[in-house]
Amino acid sequence: MLKTPNDWLRELFQIPSHVLPEGQWLELPGRGRTWLTDVPGPTVAAPSIVLLHAVGCTGQLSWFPVIEKLSKRFRVITFDQRWHGRGIQSEAFSLRDCADDVAAVIIELGLEDPIVAGYSMGSIIAQRTWRQHPDLVGGLVFAATTDHFRNNLSERIFHEGMELSMGALRTLSRSRSVSAATRNAARALRIDPNDTSAWALDEWRSTSPWAVAQAVAALGRHHSTPWLAKINVPTAVVVTKRDKVLPPERQRSIADRIAGATTHEVDCGHAGCVLDTAAFVPGFIEAVNTTAARIRDRQRLRIDA
Repeated sequence: MLKTPNDWLRELFQIPSHVLPEGQWLELPGRGRTWLTDVPGPTVAAPSIVLLHAVGCTGQLSWFPVIEKLSKRFRVITFDQRWHGRGIQSEAFSLRDCADDVAAVIIELGLEDPIVAGYSMGSIIAQRTWRQHPDLVGGLVFAATTDHFRNNLSERIFHEGMELSMGALRTLSRSRSVSAATRNAARALRIDPNDTSAWALDEWRSTSPWAVAQAVAALGRHHSTPWLAKINVPTAVVVTKRDKVLPPERQRSIADRIAGATTHEVDCGHAGCVLDTAAFVPGFIEAVNTTAARIRDRQRLRIDA
């Protein structure tokens, strides 16, 4: 008997039970509202980290394996980025707007020198957050990242075709897509948080395939190569060594371009943040801890000066 897409998703999300933090709505003035989790650290003075999720995911779906462990040292914030899950629903999707959303979250929560960390799409938005709001960012962690797409003929054909087709369908499909995603997101809120597999399946469904395609089209226009070397905050790059989507050598080249950036290799593929957590989580936490230590050193130097 052939497997249906739902059968495949259920097998994909047969994942160990985790303690899932409760979410809340956060209103971002002049922008809209998003679904956010804000897990306190061990003290009120604990440093903070903002985690940005991958395309087609939600904040918790990309990051639930690391939240509890990070909260032993950090205040941990995740939120659904626009057009994903219960994120902001706008007229159009742009990476610039996504980076401005991150800045709005940082300001609204009063975060000081936070680490902004992202996985895949989230890492690109983290790059742009520094580019657009450098004074709000204390440090950066990029996992499964790239500085640009369209590196070869097949990538150029794919992204150019995606951009053209999604531009043509944007107005036609948006209302129906948003309505379907909203229904799925509302259903996800009613899932028992102790049933991690059922919860993950509904988180996955809460972003429509059409919205994912729009985000992929926007990602195809990303190009940070000209300004990566200007990044002047502590930065770490987590390299997914078996990545078939974003080749490891391309990830390493980003670390090479940023002064003082550290590289942390993890033996997993592009979905390792969820499907190979035994390999991904220790390397990611090492990268975060290294970046946090470098931020503390910079803060001490400022005080001594």
